[in-house]
Amino acid sequence: MDLFDKNLKKNTPLPFRMAPRNLDEMVGQEDILGEGKLLRRLVEADKVSSLILHGPPGTGKTALARVIANTTKGHFEWLNASTAKVDDIRKVSIEAKNRKKHNLVKTILFLDEIHRFNKLQQDVLLPDVEEGLFILIGATTENPFFYVNSALVSRSQIFELKPLSTDNLKALINRAIKDKERGLGNIKLKINDEAINHLTKISDGDARKALSALELAALSTLPDKKGTINLDLKVAEESIQKKAVVYDKHGEQHYDTISAFIKSMRGSDPDAALYYLAKMIYAGEDPRFIARRIVICAAEDVGNADPLALVVANSAMQVAEFVGMPEARIPLAQATTYVATAPKSNAAYVGIDAALKDVKENPTLPVPNHLKNAVYDGEKKMGKGKGYKYAHNYEGGVVEQEHLTEKRKYYEPKDIGFEKKIRARMNPPTSPQPESR
Repeated sequence: MDLFDKNLKKNTPLPFRMAPRNLDEMVGQEDILGEGKLLRRLVEADKVSSLILHGPPGTGKTALARVIANTTKGHFEWLNASTAKVDDIRKVSIEAKNRKKHNLVKTILFLDEIHRFNKLQQDVLLPDVEEGLFILIGATTENPFFYVNSALVSRSQIFELKPLSTDNLKALINRAIKDKERGLGNIKLKINDEAINHLTKISDGDARKALSALELAALSTLPDKKGTINLDLKVAEESIQKKAVVYDKHGEQHYDTISAFIKSMRGSDPDAALYYLAKMIYAGEDPRFIARRIVICAAEDVGNADPLALVVANSAMQVAEFVGMPEARIPLAQATTYVATAPKSNAAYVGIDAALKDVKENPTLPVPNHLKNAVYDGEKKMGKGKGYKYAHNYEGGVVEQEHLTEKRKYYEPKDIGFEKKIRARMNPPTSPQPESR
């Protein structure tokens, strides 16, 4: 069945049947489709140029493409990047060229899941988009700035579709229940508020999931003696058993979530850090990946302000791999909260980066002669190691001697946590000098 066929069959899924036919039936996305907004004006005026729609599943990317297809006076083609080949693109290109030449009709190509096209396939699109042979509408759940050819991005308008609110989802559910032409309006159906609230909450902004669960509940529930199908909370829970967290292990949500997780630990917010940890665990993230990030945070952001943080984080990483999930969540949570609540210092991190920058950009400093290795007599005759002072022979195990041929300062311990003690050791108080007479 053609994606844009208006004669929808009754046996197609409810989300497909309830797809909006015009802009007024679109729910949500007021930021881009509200009255007077750019995209709405372009669609209403049939002046859509190449654009890329991105956002989580079930937010209306394909639905919006259907609306554009119903609105435009041009010819609409549809391809899915997961199955389309270069030859399919070239076929569309040839037909678009002939259509434009003979009929003066524009062609709009809707390319679903455009992020699945490799670089070569995306490059094939570029000349036709640039010449205006056809208008490209790409849809993706990924960040187009990461997954779409930068040349295509620069020639397209980018619109982000956001997860639908619970009010948006409630409006869709109620519309589907009442609609006799495309929805469930011909069924004696009664659904209570608890069931609707559960469906909207667990769908997590995904209209497709909410409507699919509603249909499953309606079709799998026997009517009562009066012929009414009653959908309560228990039925709703069975129809949508687990919340679908929007999280792609290799996509934007993956990077955004781990970024928020690290920044929450760095910002000393254990509650936020635990939330993002829970989100990653719930979505099936590799616990070893999470553990490695905690270890890095312990070294980078806590550092010597609390050296034990790195020990706890490393132990959690080893234990998590040893015991596996679901128990691994416990040491991961312990390490997360320890790192989040520990005093913070990035002095070691700043220090090594400063030293690396110095090595990279400036002439390399030679090793002072008294610090050089002197094992053989020949080396000693060359003066290697001569004058070296063995620190343990001096009071407190500290001795004044030059370790660099030029003075450098990379490590500046902060006046916080254990690093406060390190700072004091590095800067001992000077003895008062006797007054001159």
